[in-house]
Amino acid sequence: MDEINLGGRNVGHNREPFIIAEMSGNHNQSLERALQIVEEAANSGAHALKLQTYTADTMTLNIENPEFFISDEDNLWQGNSLYKLYQQAYTPWEWHKPIFDRAYELGLTPFSTPFDETAVDFLEELNVPFYKIASFENNDLPLIKKVAATGKPMIISTGMATLAELDETIKAARESGCNDLILLKCTSTYPATPENTNILTIPHIRELFDVQVGLSDHTLGTGVAVASIALGATVVEKHFTLDRADGGVDAAFSMEPLEMKTLVNESRRAWQALGKVSYGPTEAEENSLRFRRSIYVAQDIQAGALLTEENIRVVRPGHGLPPKYYDTVLGQRAKHKLTAGTPLSWDLI
Repeated sequence: MDEINLGGRNVGHNREPFIIAEMSGNHNQSLERALQIVEEAANSGAHALKLQTYTADTMTLNIENPEFFISDEDNLWQGNSLYKLYQQAYTPWEWHKPIFDRAYELGLTPFSTPFDETAVDFLEELNVPFYKIASFENNDLPLIKKVAATGKPMIISTGMATLAELDETIKAARESGCNDLILLKCTSTYPATPENTNILTIPHIRELFDVQVGLSDHTLGTGVAVASIALGATVVEKHFTLDRADGGVDAAFSMEPLEMKTLVNESRRAWQALGKVSYGPTEAEENSLRFRRSIYVAQDIQAGALLTEENIRVVRPGHGLPPKYYDTVLGQRAKHKLTAGTPLSWDLI
């Protein structure tokens, strides 16, 4: 599984996790706020900033039929029509360039999720370095083929997709020109619960499709995301806002700046801790070996006297015989006088 270059940064198992801050609609229809989100994402240490490129008209139909309304009682957006929700949440296309420019200035890699073919054409004009396909569009094979035909890396969320559907999606991407593909394990509920996240799927996807796998995480906090690193995730995406108290379409399950900074740091630590399969002392532990237990003379012993439970003990430090020889040396005799605090060795017996 080769490393993949995402906007100038190599991503893979030998690299620290690639952290994506997802702006979504958290700009609350303010370009000034959107640019503040870019700045805070950069300050947090995130590596990339993701937008969503659509309009209400490219997402759905402006129809009042019940199926075009969100009626689920436990849904954050309950009572909204799809059209009005997307009117509220979309990022104006004329904002993309100033947002991208600011991101580049601050060392962030900007990219986006297109939701139809016109969005792909628009993002190509901005020379977006790679693309993301959202969970709800992972069955939109015409869109996936359009994006894949750009030849740029693709990140695809797997939310709701069956294995058969994922196989179709991956084949469509591969056959249409995508060589660099990353899948993100995703649970498409907002927010998601840890119990419904099933990150053990990450290594299974990796082995099944021979691709890098990451996590698109809608749970609260950092625990699930950090745990995913231990299972091999190379990419973590989290929604990001300035302050959840400010509200917004995605605010309830978005990270604030200090949380994102924690995620970046803890994900790096989790990745560093993976290391390799290793037994025995590491180089860093060599100096600690001397503090292991060993057999020491605990009381003065006269020459020729027996070694007993009273005059020898297993203690720290580790300069004497290993403890496994304790039963062997009991009952043996001292060659010459031994003083308390002497590490026991074979030449003394």
